[in-house]
Amino acid sequence: MTYAQLKAVFETELKGFYSFDEVKNFFYYVIEGLLRVSKITILSEPDSQIDENNSQRILNILEGLKRKVPVQYLLGKAHFYGMWLEVNPSVLIPRQETEELVDWIIDDNRGKKPSILDVCTGSGCIALALKKQLPEGNVTAIDISPEALETAAHNAEMEELEIELIEEDALNMSAEIKKTTFDIIVSNPPYIIEADKDQVQDNVLQYEPHLALFVPDNDPLVFYKAIADFAKGHSTTIYFEIYEDMGDAMKEMLAGKGFINIVLRRDLNGKDRMLKCEYIC
Repeated sequence: MTYAQLKAVFETELKGFYSFDEVKNFFYYVIEGLLRVSKITILSEPDSQIDENNSQRILNILEGLKRKVPVQYLLGKAHFYGMWLEVNPSVLIPRQETEELVDWIIDDNRGKKPSILDVCTGSGCIALALKKQLPEGNVTAIDISPEALETAAHNAEMEELEIELIEEDALNMSAEIKKTTFDIIVSNPPYIIEADKDQVQDNVLQYEPHLALFVPDNDPLVFYKAIADFAKGHSTTIYFEIYEDMGDAMKEMLAGKGFINIVLRRDLNGKDRMLKCEYIC
């Protein structure tokens, strides 16, 4: 089959499941992820042939899309900060908002050699992007899930990046890691309360790990509080990804714990999704 023929199949088969723009984006994403062929090449060479094996793999992904399985899980990889990283149902799919958080950290620390801790690393996307862009820095990444750490380790190997991966519970840090000083702590922890499950997209709710998504209704800031308490023993800067309506509560909580220079930043959609603060001993 050619690119043009496969694109036509996508548009016909997925009509009614997704919008026309979503279908086009899925097609280009699948081709780039599977074949490493850019959208520009597809558009300029629409009659190029795709071998039978890859054509069938693409058609199998199309069938998964009909079941609303996230395209990244169907591919087994997701694009993040110029990298194609392995993803699977044990880790969240990296998102554009998180790339913006990484941008902020890199802009603040370009040319420096910071020690960095990534809490709730999942696929390792934040840790690996920071190591790639701040190669002189030392990056440690922790997660409670052995499966997530295995995925992150594989991604580090594929990207040929050296980071330290440790199994740790963010809510109950070990004495060993508490002894370590970090210039930067970054986290995109679970932050959606159980009561808001009905507002989560079906494909996220059905396929992405709930361990990495949800927190108790009565303590939505539980991970942020734990990370802040961990950070208080040292002079450090924290960067958080947050839920869009958490900004005021986060600022109040952090100020109450003695953090200063608390800054909220909006994402490209105009929502308060990132926060930076400092603790000075």
